[in-house]
Amino acid sequence: MSNTVSFGYEEIAREDKTARVGGVFSSVAGSYDLMNDAMSGGLHRVWKDVFVRRVKPRAGEAILDMAGGTGDIAFRMAESGAAITVADINPDMLAVGIDRAARQGIDGLVWTEANAEQLQFPDRFFDAYTIAFGIRNVTDIPAALREAHRVLRRGGRFFCLEFSTTLWPGFSDIYDAYSHHLVPKLGKLLANDADSYRYLIESIRRFPDMPAFERMIGEAGFVQTRVEPMLGGLVAIHSGWKI
Repeated sequence: MSNTVSFGYEEIAREDKTARVGGVFSSVAGSYDLMNDAMSGGLHRVWKDVFVRRVKPRAGEAILDMAGGTGDIAFRMAESGAAITVADINPDMLAVGIDRAARQGIDGLVWTEANAEQLQFPDRFFDAYTIAFGIRNVTDIPAALREAHRVLRRGGRFFCLEFSTTLWPGFSDIYDAYSHHLVPKLGKLLANDADSYRYLIESIRRFPDMPAFERMIGEAGFVQTRVEPMLGGLVAIHSGWKI
């Protein structure tokens, strides 16, 4: 295992990444929706709706929404009647989610601080594990995937929504120009923080492509792995089952 990992386009010591990423999300927590709108042109709302429809949460299920601090995915699943635990390594993101839930009158969610690489939950505890736009920020992605597999019951399902690499000819060039040049400027304008937005765009470029990430999910123990690309793969829903 390498002693360095990517932090956007920068290579840093492995032990420093968690704190550096934490600083980014503490900085953008209060403008998280604006951040996602800037990075996706507002389409993240549609992608999250599709994602939750694929998860198919059901009453009586226990679901872990990892890296779900601000509640976007959990709020969409709450009406199903499932017991949802929202976990995030960043307390500032959780604080935003708890406040949003109170303002929207959404009760019954469990909020907890947790590291995706070392979950405090027992084996075979959840029926489903979701993570949306969070896995690329984890220092040790294979460890996080193994933990996801560990805490799922037999027959449990894993769903991940993440930016990827579009395969549409020409579109990737357009999005690269938009994301690398315009998004940091929007970050400066909307949140007075260009650097955090720049990291988030760069982290997308350093994330494994769809086939590579699907292999990683399989290597963690999941079967019947599947990838559903959207916008030609600009974003993708990855899924797998534990048997």
